[in-house]
Amino acid sequence: MAAGNIYLIQSDKTLVPMAEQAYDSEALLQSLLAEYPDLLAGEQMNRDAPRRWLLIAREAPLASEPNGAGRWSIDHLFLDQDAVPTIVEVKRSGDTRIRREVVGQMLDYAANAVVYWPVERLRAEYERTCDAARKDPEEALADFLGGDMEPDAFWQRLQTNLQAGKVRLVFVADEIPAELLRVVEFLNTQMNPAEVLAVEIRQFVGHGLTSLAPRVVGQTQEAQQKENVGSGESRQWDERTFFAELEARKGAAVAGVASDLLSWARDRGLRVWWGKGKQSGSFIPVLDWHGKTFLSIAVWTYGSIEMQFQHMSPCPPFNDETKRHELRNRLNQILKTHIPEDRVARRPPIPMEELVDRDRRAQFISALDWAMDQVRSAQRV
Repeated sequence: MAAGNIYLIQSDKTLVPMAEQAYDSEALLQSLLAEYPDLLAGEQMNRDAPRRWLLIAREAPLASEPNGAGRWSIDHLFLDQDAVPTIVEVKRSGDTRIRREVVGQMLDYAANAVVYWPVERLRAEYERTCDAARKDPEEALADFLGGDMEPDAFWQRLQTNLQAGKVRLVFVADEIPAELLRVVEFLNTQMNPAEVLAVEIRQFVGHGLTSLAPRVVGQTQEAQQKENVGSGESRQWDERTFFAELEARKGAAVAGVASDLLSWARDRGLRVWWGKGKQSGSFIPVLDWHGKTFLSIAVWTYGSIEMQFQHMSPCPPFNDETKRHELRNRLNQILKTHIPEDRVARRPPIPMEELVDRDRRAQFISALDWAMDQVRSAQRV
């Protein structure tokens, strides 16, 4: 590896030199990627729609025959926000396998992944990864998608991508050898819809600090244009587009539930914020009261109402967890969908089908009114 320094200017104007340093082990680089997926530099892969990463598994097993045991173990499997499987193989530049052997290995992975990776198995791997990290899989996926796509649609798109052979192969090292770079560039121009890339992550150390500098290489201009096609941008939803989409997906009865919730928000003088999801629309009624912002629900075009417990917590009196439990208890007396105790710091979903019944809908709205009154009373001057 070529030696070199980078320099940090501290707040006291001191210049701190940081020397390039090899990783102590391949395992260290693998751990860093799992903990900090942004090191894959998704913004360099697609500048118009930067790639974001959901870790499905480390050491993901891959079979070479139907219902077979794992023949290979893939260093990392990520999905991006469009559910494109991203297979990552990590090697240090000093490992001679990075020049030839790893290429054949990755092609084996790609050829078998599109045939022998059932979505159900990948979903189970993701859930195991979340369990090990003590994360709720549904909440983590909802946070990752950010309303751009319904979770079930996300897994269905993964199935579609696998069937179409749309996968991304990423070689990661502290330095990408010239021989590997030439192979990556060649494969990237020949493979479609698959994509092949390399990411160089250099490490700089000095004065107790560590800096990591990722750089995507091997992406030809043709491949960049291919990646940008269909990536799309966020979409500004409004009342007309929201209800057209919701009715098309869930029918007139469910759209009527959302319509009543929107009318309730306007009748109470709440500000209505319309979402910008690329595929799924939303609106959130917002109470602005004495410098505080209170969110109670978010309504989605895939037929779900999210209780915004997570976003209630900064706002008195719901900064007290017992108050959020009180609201949860009120809702549980109304709904068939039981909201567990551990969800009062999250955003539990409620199917809108539950509120097609007018009496239950009226009770639900009364619970929201109670929450709004609690906020107004707590902050009344």
